[in-house]
Amino acid sequence: MVAVTATVTGERELLALLTRAQGRAPDEVRAVVTKGALNIKNDWRQRWSGIAHAPALGSAVTFDVFYTLTAVNAEIGPDKQRRQGALANLIEFGSENNAPIPGGLPALQTEEPKFALALEGVPMKLLS
Repeated sequence: MVAVTATVTGERELLALLTRAQGRAPDEVRAVVTKGALNIKNDWRQRWSGIAHAPALGSAVTFDVFYTLTAVNAEIGPDKQRRQGALANLIEFGSENNAPIPGGLPALQTEEPKFALALEGVPMKLLS
């Protein structure tokens, strides 16, 4: 049997780096989620701009970001309390007499790859 000896250096520096990263992680994730929600909101508003019979509907699309100890969530969509916001389901999904004008799902699908890429970059940002 051969004995192997190793000397490890830098463990204090590594611990300090990881501790700083842990403290900054929630803020970095919040920033990514907030930016993604803003992008979806803006895209959705753009998709609904110019609807002749609902010109204010795009302005009804809003977002909120909610934080817990373990998660960051965003809720994006039309606010029914805003002008023409109550028309959102009819516009988004259509009816027997009206074709749908999707805004939410296409906006989400457009943002998803950018959001995933930004989220993947968080660990490297935290360790730099």
